[in-house]
Amino acid sequence: MIAWLKKHARTFIMPLIFLVGLGLLVYPSFSDYWNSFHQSQAIMSYSEVVSDMNEEDYDKILESAKKYNENHEINWDFTEADKATYNAELNFNNDGIMGYIEIPKINVKLSIFHGTDEAILQTSIGHLEETSLPVGGLGTHTVLSGHRGLPSAKLFSDLDQLREGDIFTIHVLNETFTYEVDQIRVVEPTDLSTLTIDPEKDLCTLVTCTPYGINTHRLLVRGHRIENVNGSASVVSDAVQIQPVFIAPFIAIPICFLLVLYILIITSKHFQEKYRNSGQRYMEERGLKRPVLRKRSYEKIILNIQDFMDKRPRNR
Repeated sequence: MIAWLKKHARTFIMPLIFLVGLGLLVYPSFSDYWNSFHQSQAIMSYSEVVSDMNEEDYDKILESAKKYNENHEINWDFTEADKATYNAELNFNNDGIMGYIEIPKINVKLSIFHGTDEAILQTSIGHLEETSLPVGGLGTHTVLSGHRGLPSAKLFSDLDQLREGDIFTIHVLNETFTYEVDQIRVVEPTDLSTLTIDPEKDLCTLVTCTPYGINTHRLLVRGHRIENVNGSASVVSDAVQIQPVFIAPFIAIPICFLLVLYILIITSKHFQEKYRNSGQRYMEERGLKRPVLRKRSYEKIILNIQDFMDKRPRNR
């Protein structure tokens, strides 16, 4: 079989190239769906843990986070001791998820993790550890960072579509914090001047790379805290619906590949000689003659059938 495959390798090249190209074409859509599905599962798991939490533990976690913000202003000289204290806050499920963010205008719903390590930013949104925890309150400024333009996940790819007046919400525990965009800026990666705390405001800034695909600067979308809009205070997460248009290609590709492979095999000379002619060889080995049905034989059979039908007694 291996020798036959080597001999007919060229036959497989074009179908294989086609299937690989098709796979590359649908990969971004399917990968984004897959990431969204896992995000939904993570958010639902987070919500279930929160709903099972007793009131005493709930208040303790929330108050600890608020106290952390009071004692830790924005500090760009984060030490290992600071990091250990930070990682202990809002990490009641020991999975690094502190909540999730929703941006209705661009259809984003993503979990928020501690820190901005690359492993986190490949699939989720990271909280800039030197900034305020996302639990609201005057004199706080939370900064959330997300990648843009990844082929495997949408994340903050459409963040540039936000305009002043648009809203986004952050969900932590059973609390919902709604922010209205009031400032959009493009700055150098090292420019941190706009990420300061205003004692009279509750702020949150969303950060991503720009321009798209070049990533030489940073897009900063800042929002100030407002009252929750009707319907935005719910912590129930919606499951991601499976879109057939995303799933179908990944079912069709292996089926098409197997179909092409089957056709190539049964039409090959090797198959014809070994399998299709096996019946003829069987008869020859046993001295049997193969029946030959010619055109006249077919015609005779048809005439006999017609004659039989004509002579058949009919019901009256």
